[in-house]
Order: sequence, then structure tokens, then C-alpha cells
Amino acid sequence: MSEFLVNLLGERLVNSEKAEVDVQALGSKLSLIGLYFGCSLNGPCKQFNASLCEFYSKFKKSSEHKDKLEIVFVSSDQDQKHWQDFLQEMQWPALPFKDRHKKMKLWNKYKVTSIPSLVFVDVATGKVVCRNGLLVVRDDPKGLEFPWGPKPFAEVVAGPLLRSDGQTTDSSSLEGSYVGVYFSAHWCPPCRSLTRVLVESYRTVNESGQKFEIVFVSADRSEESFKQYFSEMPWVAVPYSDEGRRSRLNRLYGIQGIPTLILLDPEGRVITRQGRVEVLNDPECRLFPWHPRPVLELSESNAVQLNEGPCLVLFVDAEEEEELGPAKELIQPIAEKIMAKYKAKEEETPLLFFVAGEDDMSDSLRDYTNLPEAAPLLTILDMSARAKYVRDVEEITPAVVEEFVSDFLAEKLKPEPI
Repeated sequence: MSEFLVNLLGERLVNSEKAEVDVQALGSKLSLIGLYFGCSLNGPCKQFNASLCEFYSKFKKSSEHKDKLEIVFVSSDQDQKHWQDFLQEMQWPALPFKDRHKKMKLWNKYKVTSIPSLVFVDVATGKVVCRNGLLVVRDDPKGLEFPWGPKPFAEVVAGPLLRSDGQTTDSSSLEGSYVGVYFSAHWCPPCRSLTRVLVESYRTVNESGQKFEIVFVSADRSEESFKQYFSEMPWVAVPYSDEGRRSRLNRLYGIQGIPTLILLDPEGRVITRQGRVEVLNDPECRLFPWHPRPVLELSESNAVQLNEGPCLVLFVDAEEEEELGPAKELIQPIAEKIMAKYKAKEEETPLLFFVAGEDDMSDSLRDYTNLPEAAPLLTILDMSARAKYVRDVEEITPAVVEEFVSDFLAEKLKPEPI
């Protein structure tokens, strides 16, 4: 356990009194670590911090599991005085202010895209227990449901579901179908745009003879808005009034923003969290149910994934999609190897793989990241860390790619600023 924590957090943390905290001395009974990502200048973070302080204080005083939980603050503050002042409000330790490399690794590892964020991790296995700790603090203020582990989708969604004509059906009707869990809201323009495309995808898949159902989990601000939006949808929804069930589904999948479409297989296992990208990229649904592909062709619709963690991008001299084939074949074996390795560990892949030809999207990405015009050009881009790694060689071979990826994962490469 202590070896995992040291690898995750380093050997030393600091507390509000500026004293060092030995990570190995956090406690032999510790079973769950809460990684709290935030910033002192962020209004929602300051608001959540007050709630978390109250939750933490109650848990440590009255819970039978009080020795099994610790929280660690992972700050994105740029000013040490602001960070120190914020830390004064906390009863838990934090990563040292200057350890920016470790902080960025944690942001990437747990794919944090917004703050505040609270991710609970099992210290024995290293696996994520819950991605949306904010909802734990809100929905379980006494910590009675500790350790907040994931439950099967069928159990969380259990209950009546609505149809837009006012009829209800039981969640058991989802059995045997592929299921899209759709987190969306009428007030969100990207959500409304996706819904229009998703309606067509839903019909296309079902008309092909495959069983596909979608469950709408609303983030609307009123029942009236929910009803207006849901009237456009041919699928089922969790009743707006069932706030507890909606919240538990958000917690189950660690939703940090909308629209989000999670695709599940008929057994309730996650196929992909990138349903939005897949629907927009595949309007004819030829690749349904959209199992993750080892290598993607960079496009406007999937470029959003560049912001979700480190991405290997191989730029090549190709203007047509068909010309990208050899490039994909070049990096496919290492991409498949990485995917298989982390799938076996039940962890998310630490690197996504793209090929990019000559088009406006690639040109924009080169300009934004200040990359040379060379082609082929092998790169790893880490947008959240504003870092890039470039391997500019005359010939890119599978061995070159594998060495580049291995060195990156082993942290042997020196980053250049974006």
C-alpha cells in the first residue's frame, strides 16, 4: 500500500502548518485516498472546499471508518501565497506547491477536465473507486455509504423510466440491449446539436435490427425545460423528479461535463465514454457499438480528445483519407499493445494515438503547438501540461515509434513548451 502511495504522491506532503507529512506514515488502516483537484482563485472550488471541510470533519469524528480515508489536495494554483492561504482552510495534507510535475501527472492519470474535482482511489489496488466525489459529499454527508464503490448499472438505474408520450417502462426492459447513457440538458447548445444527430443514429441502429436503447439523464434546471427537451427524444429517461437516481448515475460514470454519452454492452459494461465523438464521426453507424479503435484519424469532431490527456500524433504527407492507411498500420501494433496492457490492469490507456494528414485541422494543430512543417513527424502532445515531445527523424519505423512511446511512459523524454 505504502509503495503505491509513494509512487502516486511522492514521499512527502505538506499540511496547513507548513509541516512535512510522511506519505508512508498516513496510516496502516488507510484504504481510500481522495484526490482533491482545485484552485484557490476558483469560486466553485472555494464553495466546495467549505462543504468538503464539513464532510471531512464529521467523517473523522463519527465514522467507524475514520482511519480508512484521507484526502490530498492537488492544486493548480500559480501563486504560492494564494495556495498557502487556501491550504490554511484545509484539515488534510497537500502535494507541495513546487511539485508541478507530480500534479500534472495526477491530472493526466485521472483525466481531470474541470475543477473542483474529487477522485477516490483504492490504495490497495490503485483503481478508481469513484470519479465524482463532489456528489458523494453532497449526497452522503455522513459518509454512510463508504467506500462509495461502483455498483452495476442495472442496480443504479433500477426503477421506472419515462417515455416522451408520458408512458412508463421498467428499467428491466433495457436487458439484452446496447445502452447509451446520455447526460445532457436543453440549456446547453452542444447538447441540442448532438441530440439532433443522436436521434438519427438511434433510428439507424434499431432499423438495422440491433437492440439499442438510450437513457436520458437530465441536467436541466427545471422540470418544464426537461419536458420540452425530452419531447424531441424517441428513447427513455430517468424521471426528472428522481434526483437521487440521476445523481447516482452521474456519480457512477464520473460525469464532469455535458454532453456525455456512455456506451454500454448488453451486460452493462462500458464500451466507450466517447459516444459523442463516435456518433459525430460515424453518422451512418457502420462502426456501432463503437468499440475503441487503437488509432484514430484526426478530425474536427475527435480533436476534443486531444485535451483529455497525452496523445501521440503522427503527421504525414497525405491529403486523402485513403493515404493515411500506411501511417495507421505503422503505429497500430504499439497502440494495440498499450491498449491491451492497460485493459488487463483495468486502467485507462495513458496515451491516445492519432494520424494526421494535410488539412486545415492538422495545420491549426501545428500552428497552435508550434510544430515544424516536416512530414512525417512523430509527436506526443500533452495539452493540459502545455508540453510536447518531438521525434524528427528521416524514417519513422515501428522500432522508432515503440522506443518513443516507451521513453515517454518511462518519463525519459524532455518536454518542450507548447
